[in-house]
Parts: sequence; structure tokens; C-alpha cells
Amino acid sequence: MEPFTIKDVARICGVGVRTVSRAINNHPDINPQTRQRILEVIEQNGYIPNNSARNLKRTESKTIAVLIRGITNPFFQGMIKTIEQITERRRYGFLLQQVDEENDEVEAALELEKEKKPCGIVFLGGTASHKEDKVRQLKAPFVVCTITLGPDVRKELYSSVAIDDVLAGYEMTSYLISMGHRRIAMVAARKDDAAIGRMRLEGYCKALADHHIPVDPDLILYAEKGEDAYSMVNGYRAASRFIQSGREATAFLVISDNAAFGVCKAIRDAGKSVPGDYSVASFDGIEMASYYNPTLTTMKQPCEEMAAEAMNILLDRIDGFGQNEHRLFQARLTEGESVAGPGAGRAI
Repeated sequence: MEPFTIKDVARICGVGVRTVSRAINNHPDINPQTRQRILEVIEQNGYIPNNSARNLKRTESKTIAVLIRGITNPFFQGMIKTIEQITERRRYGFLLQQVDEENDEVEAALELEKEKKPCGIVFLGGTASHKEDKVRQLKAPFVVCTITLGPDVRKELYSSVAIDDVLAGYEMTSYLISMGHRRIAMVAARKDDAAIGRMRLEGYCKALADHHIPVDPDLILYAEKGEDAYSMVNGYRAASRFIQSGREATAFLVISDNAAFGVCKAIRDAGKSVPGDYSVASFDGIEMASYYNPTLTTMKQPCEEMAAEAMNILLDRIDGFGQNEHRLFQARLTEGESVAGPGAGRAI
């Protein structure tokens, strides 16, 4: 007789393998009736969970490590809080480590594995341009959150949770065009960026092309070397340099809400208004965007849901169930008061 497997339990109960693994591991996010039914089927059929994957990890600490690039970005705060709550609920330790802009987060993770031996890793932010041979050296299961790795790394080697940043850049640029804007300055990441910044810029360029608007390199405002592209400081400096140059634009598309706050201040400091003289649109949908004056028009990411999904995938991998997964969430265009038609002339 063939051994009774977790797939058999899932089939009899009419649920997925992932749900069975959560019931076995007493995951709180599962319907009590479903858990009871699964446990009854397990007992009736003599199924013994395969703990071999966990046994191999006995030398590891029961700690989830979170490596974050851009810790000052408020967008990550809600994600960190969600991850911390889930690790606490599941009785794991929580370790947060910042990765500087100039450093490689995979290298940092490899060093962390030597010192702390985490049983799982979440990467928040980071770059996409990693090599497969380096990624393969990571022993703990890991999830890349807010980005996906580039084509040099096969998708079966890692898990990811992100939005379609190219689409987000495309939709926001198209929205500004629909409002009548043709000269749209993009406050972008660094020129060598290989992650979110590159994808949002790609969406911006694609939208312009589809609307038969030439891409003007003078309207792409790259962050300077060593500058945190997502910071208010970068937004302020980029917009100030642009306004002082005398170049023309009617709107700024900004890489993040945080940087957009800096752009708005630069506009005001130049004696201009938002959206009277310049419209401002951005990405992320952090809480402050709804309370800023003017409220920001932004592509809102479901950050808490993304963080929770990243943890669900990671904990299943730690428990030895399931395969690597890739989840794509949808950003939502949220209209604020920071965008109007060109020359609207209303200062806020």
C-alpha cells in the first residue's frame, strides 16, 4: 500500500496542501472547523508529518531575519510591523538588519547566516541584479518582498511578493497625460538602478511612447551617487535643481511618496504652488500621503497584505511544505489634491 501523504489529506478535506501544513503547525490564520477536519483525517489515516526538513535545521536559530534597504522609507514601516506581529504570534525571533545603499544585500545575508543562523530571511527592497551562483549559497529559505530578481536567477530558486512596478509607472504616467500634461518630469532612482526605480521609469517611458510623446532625457531627474533616491532630501534637491535650471514641465512624477514631500517643499520654496504651477504624483500610498497638504495622488501598494503573504510563504517553506511561489499584487491609483490640469492656477 502506498504511504498516506499530505496531498491525500488535502484531497480528502478539499483544501490545499498549504492549508494542511498550517493546521499541522497550529497556524492561527485557519478556520477552526477546517483545522479540526484536517486533524481528524490525519488521525483516521495514520498520516505522520514529514519533519525531515525541520530536523535538518536543528542547528539554526528559530529566528526570522529581515534585511531592509531604505530603512528610512516610511513605506516599509507597516511591512516591518506586520512581519514582527506574525513572527511573534508564531513564536519566532525577529531580527532586523539595515543594508546600506552601496552594499549587496545577498552578501549581507550570507554574513548574517554565518553569525546568527536564521531559519528564514525576508528581503525588503534591494536590487534585482544578483547572480544565481551567489543566491544559491543562501541556506535558509527566503522571500524577496517588493521586487523580483532579474533573469539571471531562475524563479524556482526563490519566492517573491511584489507589485507590477512597470504597470504602476505606466498607469500613473497615463493618468497625468489624461489630465492634459505633456511635459512630465520624472524624479527617478539612480541611473544604474536595477530594481523598482528602473521598472517605474520603464513604465513612464512606455506610457509616453504609447501616447506619442517623445521621451526627453532632460526630464528624467536621476538621483545622484550616494543619495537615497526615496528620501525627502533627494526629492527636494532634484526638484530644486530642475526649477532653477529654467527647464519647463507641468508635472512631477516622483519615485516615492516620501520623495514627493521633498518635491512639494522645493516647489513652495521656489515661490510656486501645488498643483497650481506643478502637479505632483507618486508611488506607495503611505499613510502620510492622505494627511499631507495637499493630499498626494499616488499608486497605493497593499503593503500589509504583501508582508503577510511573504511571511505565509516563508513559514511554509521553513516547515518543509510547498514550493517557492511568486505573488503579484495590484497597486491602486488613489487620487489626491496634488494633481490638476496644466496651469490650473489654484494654490493649495
